[in-house]
Amino acid sequence: MQEGLFEMNKQDLISNIAKKSGLSKKDVETVLNGFLGEVETALSSGEKVQLIGFGTFETRQRASRTARNPQTGKPITIPESKVPAFKAGNKLKEAVK
Repeated sequence: MQEGLFEMNKQDLISNIAKKSGLSKKDVETVLNGFLGEVETALSSGEKVQLIGFGTFETRQRASRTARNPQTGKPITIPESKVPAFKAGNKLKEAVK
């Protein structure tokens, strides 16, 4: 980890929200898991989830491409795929500046 960077995992996030909200960790975990499940369901259905000011979760189509197998050096074709993506909203961008 680089100096000055802070890493937060899911349990850290749950603990922080519980402290700030006065809710139990179990209740916060239930809400967070519900949120993540809804985002996953929406993305798998091809929908976007937009949180005004925070950002948008969406899927993007990644085109097929040719790459090189690092072990053999031979070219391989990577097929096209759908990948999840996040685009930060203006308030989040400003907060990070």
